Amino acid sequence: MLTNAAPLTEWLAWLETLSPKEINLGLERVNLLLQRLDLAPPAHVLLIAGTNGKGSSVAMSAALLRAAGHRVGAYTSPHITHYNERIVVDGRVASDEEIIAAFVKVEAHRGDTELTYFEFGTLAAAVIFDDAKLDVWVLEVGLGGRLDATNAIEPTASLISNVALDHCDWLGYDVETIGLEKAGVMRAGKPAVFGSNEMPESVRRHAQQIGASLRSPGNGFDYTVAADGSWTWTSPSRTLGPLRPPGLLGRFQIGNAAAVLALLEAAGLMANIDGELINSVLPGLSVTGRAQRVVALGREWLIDVAHNPAAAAVLGSTLAEHGQPRTSLAIVGMLDDKDVDGVIDAIAGNVGQWVAMRAVSPRAVPADELARQVANRCNKACYIADSAQAAIEFARRNTSENDRILVTGSFFTVGPILDQLQSNPRPNQ
Repeated sequence: MLTNAAPLTEWLAWLETLSPKEINLGLERVNLLLQRLDLAPPAHVLLIAGTNGKGSSVAMSAALLRAAGHRVGAYTSPHITHYNERIVVDGRVASDEEIIAAFVKVEAHRGDTELTYFEFGTLAAAVIFDDAKLDVWVLEVGLGGRLDATNAIEPTASLISNVALDHCDWLGYDVETIGLEKAGVMRAGKPAVFGSNEMPESVRRHAQQIGASLRSPGNGFDYTVAADGSWTWTSPSRTLGPLRPPGLLGRFQIGNAAAVLALLEAAGLMANIDGELINSVLPGLSVTGRAQRVVALGREWLIDVAHNPAAAAVLGSTLAEHGQPRTSLAIVGMLDDKDVDGVIDAIAGNVGQWVAMRAVSPRAVPADELARQVANRCNKACYIADSAQAAIEFARRNTSENDRILVTGSFFTVGPILDQLQSNPRPNQ
């Protein structure tokens, strides 16, 4: 067993050796460790599931709650550049020392129980939040919902942002089957919110079967968007507006914000949240890797982790909404279980040049194979980069200062590129 003296990087490498499976869905192992750890979750635990928009929803929820005076823990995954990003304690990213201490505690109780990297990290986040004595935990579901490690922690209210095709090998090959997996975060007699207008019947039916109190647009809350981009949120008990749009790029973020407000109201956490507070918090919010603008090397970079067709379609709409500067080049890297054609089709109309790189993951599509697929799909040449640095250098040399460079396709593509940009690389002139 490693000790507190071992660096976080060594602990993370060790975590990857604990299970022969990267993904091993099921709650038995995490439930057993939670019993052994004997943690005391706070009065409010918000569980946020969905195919897309989970990270944004967690960020909005945590920011609003903190502004309203609550002490909040936020857990998300995967991280973009540093593991610590996953665990935020009342607005502060957890330190290496806190994470290592939590790892030591989990390992001391693990015995011979096999845990995956994600399960171990989820338990460690719970330990850190428990030690901090927070008012609210906001937890992002990793995969699906019903059998995800986060779902072992009993929620007081849940949000499903939307349902689309992704992780099909694990969750199913149609939205009804996937929807039923995500519906597993709902609890009998407890409030739940579905954020999208397009709800699978399996979600509605499961809520009725277990007696969950389900709200959705037009049923328990609603919102309207004015021509100037401002919006108004309504529920049976209140109307809030006009509200300024969230600072997160893309008109769709208003829908995410509306669902977050519905979640907080359903959980009984809206007492100190009014239109003035919302307008002071959401317009200034940003989330790393989600429609994130970065200015570096004399260029504007748009960083977005879109890795399935639904997310890419939203990204395509966002690019069309913000046409200046023109997106002339895209750096893309994807994993081998993703729908490459679907993602490329959704954004191709806004991209003039392509660069393929291998995402930094054992499951990545090789750069030459990805370039072949992109070229065949778009009927355009696709440059092959052998590293993040090479992709950045090609993009810089083949664009002007008036162009926008898009980086997308995977967390494992966005992270290395963003890390390079934030390190202020100085390519050869």
